[in-house]
Amino acid sequence: MSLFDVVDLGRDRVRRGAFAKCLAKRGAQGVRMLWQHDPGEPIGVWMSIEEDGKGLLVQGRLEPAVERGRAALALLRRGALDGLSIGFRAARSAVERGTRIRDLVEIDLWEISLVTFPMLPDARVARVKGGRPDEDRAASLMRRAARTLRSNPVKRGGPR
Repeated sequence: MSLFDVVDLGRDRVRRGAFAKCLAKRGAQGVRMLWQHDPGEPIGVWMSIEEDGKGLLVQGRLEPAVERGRAALALLRRGALDGLSIGFRAARSAVERGTRIRDLVEIDLWEISLVTFPMLPDARVARVKGGRPDEDRAASLMRRAARTLRSNPVKRGGPR
């Protein structure tokens, strides 16, 4: 969701290991899941947050008891929303001469939001448990049709 060594639209570039110190101290439970970076709109919890070879990998659970959590899930399942964005403080950074790109060496991560337009265009939700409702419905209809065909086979030659 946050990719290492990729420059975002705000000219920031996260370096490998930038989250390590914060995650060791705070863990997933210390990072909030918000709606569009609004601190008044928590929508769920992060179950795991870790750095992998590509960047920051997160797994979370939306809270169905929260209206905005239910709405977010519906939008994710429909494919209408899939952006992720981090809210942080740069604990250690350096600006590259010439390009003016800010290298984020150490990040104090405090929230990750579901957003419409992420600063890092490739920071996206990869999978939603349960899939998209229209796909679930189509799969259900196919299973029902297959059961019907097995229990009521059509005779050779079809109807006359």
